[in-house]
Amino acid sequence: MLGFQFTRFYDKKKNQTLFERLFDLFMEMLVHTSGDVEEAIDWLRELDKEHKLTDENYTIDDFIEDLKKKGFIDQDPTKGGQRAMTAKTEQVIRSKSLDQIFGKLKKGGKGDHKTLFKGNGDEPTPDKRKFQFGDRHEQISFTESIRNAQINNGIGDFKLTENDLEIEEREFKTSSATVLMIDISHSMILYGEDRITPAKKVAMALAELIKRRYPKDTLDIVVFGNDAWQISVKDLPYLKVGPYHTNTVAGLELAMDLLRRRKTSNKQIFMITDGKPTCIKENGDYYKNSWGIDPKILNKTLNLAIQCRKLKIPITTFMIAKDAYLQQFVEEFTEANSGRAFYTSLKGLGEFIFHDYETNRRKRTF
Repeated sequence: MLGFQFTRFYDKKKNQTLFERLFDLFMEMLVHTSGDVEEAIDWLRELDKEHKLTDENYTIDDFIEDLKKKGFIDQDPTKGGQRAMTAKTEQVIRSKSLDQIFGKLKKGGKGDHKTLFKGNGDEPTPDKRKFQFGDRHEQISFTESIRNAQINNGIGDFKLTENDLEIEEREFKTSSATVLMIDISHSMILYGEDRITPAKKVAMALAELIKRRYPKDTLDIVVFGNDAWQISVKDLPYLKVGPYHTNTVAGLELAMDLLRRRKTSNKQIFMITDGKPTCIKENGDYYKNSWGIDPKILNKTLNLAIQCRKLKIPITTFMIAKDAYLQQFVEEFTEANSGRAFYTSLKGLGEFIFHDYETNRRKRTF
């Protein structure tokens, strides 16, 4: 029977200290300012003037001193002594991104993905079957097997035979190698819409999710504009867009190269973009065309999508803009790769990626 269960609502913010409330706001500012502590503090001061966040007993200056004492900021000698984030702050930002997007998660044990394949796996299922030669002894369901022996042979002349044995079906768990491609072309902040900040948050949340729940998995992050390059997880808060075109080919080539080094057979690419490919590099020179869909650029991109399909690397594209040319490109791109594509608002981006990461897992049996 379906129904609703009501529980008492507890306002967690009500019991927060002034430092904790300012700290949450400060962490959000750091993501928006790409890790610029000075700019984040300036924004915080402006918000304080407008909304009276502090009082005479605890000021923004007191908050800054507490940040220093708690090890969240320090002086950066390479930037003339300016205040900068610490590794501790970077970790907190990733954790907060995970909590915002995926909810509270506890670190698991093995942290592996379930698949749809059953057999000599790790995770027991309710399904049972008769014993077959080659089954491992730890798969035997002794409760069911003893029950069968009692029914078949009676209690007085109790014996356990091969015909009594029942086997627990188990689901395989498998590791996965993922490359997350993030578009950092200039359109990611054009038209009054900040698209790069949600993309950064999702990347940080995914990195933290893998660290906590799937420690056997790997996540590589590739950013692409005119060129493509790999960045580390700790660099994510500082990520900025640039005056770049969209060289999807360079991003895919780097992603494929990274996945080629991974030993697992489960590989996938996630691509977050807001525009069609507009750039490729040939013989050291850039060929760019922002008007419509350029056949030369499109064909090179589709060829890589086909290569990924042959290598059994699915590509999931997340479109974060409604653009006719983008939709046309993604349709052809997805068909060439036999991958998946989603149009998602910036707000729903995290949920889409999380769902796809959790469910689009298969153990290769070839």
